[in-house]
Amino acid sequence: MKKQLVVYAFIDSQNLNLAIKGCGWKLDFARFFVYLKDKYKVGKAFLFIGYVPGNESLYTFLQKAGYVVIFKPTLEYKREGKYHTKGNVDAELVLHTMIEYVNYDKAIIVSGDGDFHCLVEYLKDNNKLMHVFIPNPRKFSALLRKFRKYFVYVDGLERKLGRKTKRGSSLRTKP
Repeated sequence: MKKQLVVYAFIDSQNLNLAIKGCGWKLDFARFFVYLKDKYKVGKAFLFIGYVPGNESLYTFLQKAGYVVIFKPTLEYKREGKYHTKGNVDAELVLHTMIEYVNYDKAIIVSGDGDFHCLVEYLKDNNKLMHVFIPNPRKFSALLRKFRKYFVYVDGLERKLGRKTKRGSSLRTKP
């Protein structure tokens, strides 16, 4: 009897969310989890996200959807009179991918960020890389191009995983 592969997904939530919004639609994170589980047999999906007080209902929703949510403290800063929140999760994603290394046979990395080049390369070289999910094929790091055979483009999954955002409302003509 063939042993089933243990597959874990490691998701850069900010990269995924912003890249998909840049494609003109919103990702349904609950459906995305089901998709990973059903299509790729993902046993655990780690979702890395900056912690912002007041977003507890979002975090509860993500956990109830099935994700193992890993929080990163955020930093608030002001630039050009506007407040911004920064919660770079790159180090946490790499760290947890390596902490969990002995527990999975294959990994899926969900990000188009070139900061994960060394991680993706290491996983590939050690026969642990299943896929790199690229959220937006028009905006991903050139450093990842050499792993193209592992790519799954999330933007092509809109019908399964999302719905259109409202666009063009300012394009109406006067009656």
